[in-house]
Amino acid sequence: MAKDFYRYGVSLALGQALLACSPQSSDNQAQPAPVANTAQNAANAAAPVADRKLVLVFGDSLYAGYNLGAREGFAPVLERALEGQGVPAEVINAGVSGDTTAAGRQRLAFTLDGLERKPDLVIVGLGGNDMLRGLEPKETRANLDAILAELQKRGIPALLTGMVSAPNMGTDYASAFNPIFTDLAKKYDAPLYPFFLDGVIGDRTLMLPDGIHPNPQGVEKIVGRVGPLVAETLKGEGE
Repeated sequence: MAKDFYRYGVSLALGQALLACSPQSSDNQAQPAPVANTAQNAANAAAPVADRKLVLVFGDSLYAGYNLGAREGFAPVLERALEGQGVPAEVINAGVSGDTTAAGRQRLAFTLDGLERKPDLVIVGLGGNDMLRGLEPKETRANLDAILAELQKRGIPALLTGMVSAPNMGTDYASAFNPIFTDLAKKYDAPLYPFFLDGVIGDRTLMLPDGIHPNPQGVEKIVGRVGPLVAETLKGEGE
């Protein structure tokens, strides 16, 4: 575990350097994502089949399927996994590469309003880019709080996937950043998967060459861990 977190720190330190040098490092200018991963296309997705659950995955590049094929990202792999667990669902990809919590907060209402019906579940996975850019954890907390509050206001169940501060960010940053996800999950009574990259980060066989994003095998492993929680949550909402 210690070795994995060391590699995690090195990988994210490299990511910070790349972001700092990139002309596309602002909140509103992310690295280009495949067309199917944009919020506009998520909003314009076809209406789900009546007997299927509608799940919206709302996050950053870890959800968007960064540098992966159309069927290799988190959303399509999760959809297949849910089907295999007896929970037919349409999983709509609203992941946008480069998104911070502030950018996600800004586009949430647009994304929800563009859907054909209210989702049965929204899976929220934001915060990693806030950390990469060294944004104040109090801002991250406020933005995620607002996102979950909006979902609660609309009567939409949420599931939160967390992020962990890299060691190179320092203990003060970690002590402010890491509790955000647990605290908000408790506040909104939302299921929490504590660390989206758990079991994958630091394993070169499961990561893209950048050391930050999962490859197809990494996505499969993540879904193998997150999928049962999603299925359990959806089944619980139907009872």
